[in-house]
Amino acid sequence: MGKRFPGAVPDDERMSAFVRATTPAVRALSGRRWSPWAVVQHRGRVTGRDLAVPVVVMATPEVFVINLPWGERTNWVRNVLAAGGCIIRWKGAEHQAGSPQIIYEGEARAYYSRLSWTIARRMFPADAWLLLRRVDR
Repeated sequence: MGKRFPGAVPDDERMSAFVRATTPAVRALSGRRWSPWAVVQHRGRVTGRDLAVPVVVMATPEVFVINLPWGERTNWVRNVLAAGGCIIRWKGAEHQAGSPQIIYEGEARAYYSRLSWTIARRMFPADAWLLLRRVDR
């Protein structure tokens, strides 16, 4: 929670407001060649609709690692886990990704440089990450 003084907004409310305000711009930029964001394309478990969510991704030649600041129980993560994969639009190209698994800090750290880990932990603190193996390689 935020500090206790008149007019204070709890941190989670402030973050939610920030996300609502910036989501349209992030969606418009995600997945493009020069963008730091990717788009996870997946299908709803209940609705069957095609859905897309912008994410920050770390990529290696073998895997994608996605920070989960809202946790591993969000609907889109559950959709990807249930389907066994998704499509990631990243750097202007679509990549088939499969074998999703939830990993935690100790394992996720290995995929980040020291600088990118510091930035990710400060800007997008998370308790879990989604690891996806590249199927298109």
